[in-house]
Amino acid sequence: MDGIEVRTLSDGGQPAEQTAHALADFLSGAQRTLEIAVYDLHLPPDLDAIVTGALTAAAERGVAVRLVYNVDHPGSPPVPAPPKTDPDRLESLPFPTAAIPGIPDLMHHKYVVRDGSLVWTGSTNWTADSWTREENVIVTLSSPALAARYLEDFEQLWTTRNVAASGKVAPTPFDGTRAWFCPGEGTRLAHRIAKAIGSAQRRVRIASPVLSSGPILGTLAQLVTDGKVDVAGVVDATQVEEVLRQWHQSGQGEWKSPLLRTVLTKAPFTGKRSTPWGPGTVHDYMHAKVTVADDTIFAGSFNLSHSGEQNAENVLELHDAALAERLAAFIDETRARYQPLPL
Repeated sequence: MDGIEVRTLSDGGQPAEQTAHALADFLSGAQRTLEIAVYDLHLPPDLDAIVTGALTAAAERGVAVRLVYNVDHPGSPPVPAPPKTDPDRLESLPFPTAAIPGIPDLMHHKYVVRDGSLVWTGSTNWTADSWTREENVIVTLSSPALAARYLEDFEQLWTTRNVAASGKVAPTPFDGTRAWFCPGEGTRLAHRIAKAIGSAQRRVRIASPVLSSGPILGTLAQLVTDGKVDVAGVVDATQVEEVLRQWHQSGQGEWKSPLLRTVLTKAPFTGKRSTPWGPGTVHDYMHAKVTVADDTIFAGSFNLSHSGEQNAENVLELHDAALAERLAAFIDETRARYQPLPL
């Protein structure tokens, strides 16, 4: 599909200003409308001036800007950790905003729709750590048909202020590309990714902070046990260990532990030893969320997790051999930086 661009970020691989200016340039191109759904927007003054400066300038020249963001969390931090978004700061901006309660399920999007025809999406939150200390992927595309799907999801969030009422968007293919949204299509998305993995003939590459979706884990465990397809990937070791502890303590997900251990030990997976979440700690997670199955790509905000199916998430399904090679190489480069998990 023409009009798709991909930007990859690595830990320590680029200055935050580079991504801030790229985002500001995207926002500054708006002529009529900007719809924004972002889980975490919390920037230091210099980066804030670049990004919210572009948003403010757009609003001042007559662009209709709307922004939704995630607020409120349970008493114990989920995996991944909650954002530091400052509602007072966002509410002070000169355009309409809406706080989406993140209890029990997160408003986890990171997308922008510009003029009803261009989309910025991916795994990247709007924070300095996201742009400097995390592995992330950003996708921009030009497609009025796909942008319309994002607008449909945005309107559901904007009008209901309810994660559970969103994502009810048919994943209709356009130019060989689909946009998937959770929670409305969360179960179908997990099975779609599992089917692509199970149908792969040559290679599967995965970058995901955690792996806890039952359909995906089951398919991966079968694939790596058969040993007929080249399967490899990278996760966030700190978060995976936290998931295993949670499963053991609650008992509800314990049945998935053998599947996860099979995947992470029988295939060459590695894990980034990120800093455990705490007040004021650096957010240096392995945060990219990409699956490559032969020449099929799934990229977006969706962790390959059961909770991801219930969050407000979005994923682009792309079919492009050259882009699949590039993202598989990105996953392999990231994987090579870290060690196997000592499970």
